[in-house]
Amino acid sequence: MVFITPRISVPDEELHESFVRSSGAGGQNVNKVATAVELRFSITNNWTLPYEVKQRLIKLGGRRVTQEGELVLFVQTHRTQDMNRKAALERFVELVQKAAAPPPPPRIATKPTRGAVRRRLEGKAIRATVKSNRKRPEENDEL
Repeated sequence: MVFITPRISVPDEELHESFVRSSGAGGQNVNKVATAVELRFSITNNWTLPYEVKQRLIKLGGRRVTQEGELVLFVQTHRTQDMNRKAALERFVELVQKAAAPPPPPRIATKPTRGAVRRRLEGKAIRATVKSNRKRPEENDEL
């Protein structure tokens, strides 16, 4: 059992791991050992997560969620299979915890105060006079 929050947990049977050869640096170890981990979790077939959490998880997953509603995490950051397994599980738990957190309340639109509007307009008027004073004086203007 993988515990996400005090109320949410995922059975181990719903997490499927497969191991493939990792790319990148590592010498002969990369060519011989399958250290990269591909963790798969079917969001649509899960029965432990609430509907709202599933929807947020699909949205948070982005490209990592397949058309069938399966979350795929690919980890190859470490040199050992065990470390990559732990990293994949940590990423999964972190992602589901983010999805389990309720969304922030929507922003309430407010109007600027009368004083703020007045100060903004006064500042604009001052700026306009400064800029108009920079112009060349016209011929009919007297000094």
